Amino acid sequence: MGKLLSEAIGADHDEFDVLYENLKNATDDAAKVRWRNQLTWTVARHAISEELTWYPAMEKHLGEEGVRLSKTDKEQHQGVKDYLYKVQDMTPVDPQFMPLLDTLMDLLHHHIEHEKEEDMPRLESLLSREESEQLAVSFERTKKIVPTKSHPGAPTSYYLELLTGLMAAPVDKFRDYLTKDFPDEQDKQEAQSARDSKI
Repeated sequence: MGKLLSEAIGADHDEFDVLYENLKNATDDAAKVRWRNQLTWTVARHAISEELTWYPAMEKHLGEEGVRLSKTDKEQHQGVKDYLYKVQDMTPVDPQFMPLLDTLMDLLHHHIEHEKEEDMPRLESLLSREESEQLAVSFERTKKIVPTKSHPGAPTSYYLELLTGLMAAPVDKFRDYLTKDFPDEQDKQEAQSARDSKI
């Protein structure tokens, strides 16, 4: 049995917090940059994938209520994208970095609560298990082809977002390839050890 849509999206939500904690607890500037890259990469892909898979499903299955919920979510995403854009290339030693990052995470948590409390229960109650699993697969697949950076000025209507995303994604992926500055296995083990020692 595959993941439900709410489980796939919830797994990303949980990962945001882990990446944020790893970034805050990193002991050197280079590690902070790697965790910043991983966090912004993960959030950017997640947001666009939601807009291309989950929100259209809400509009289809929930009608006018789905359109209203989707509009609220896109407005919340815009705030997240604006802050993500500010921090995605900012050095973590900049005195403004941590306050901006904290604001980004506050916006994300507010949005996540809205999705958990409002959107997901309504949509999941109308989907069969198979439909929810199929949407989860679409959500995961879409993350592989969307931009990996925040582009807050990009349109959010479905077809325009899809088109601009397909044009921006190769540029973003090329930039990712050039930097290659993401957490490696040693970073992940050190972060896990630090978390374990706090328990």
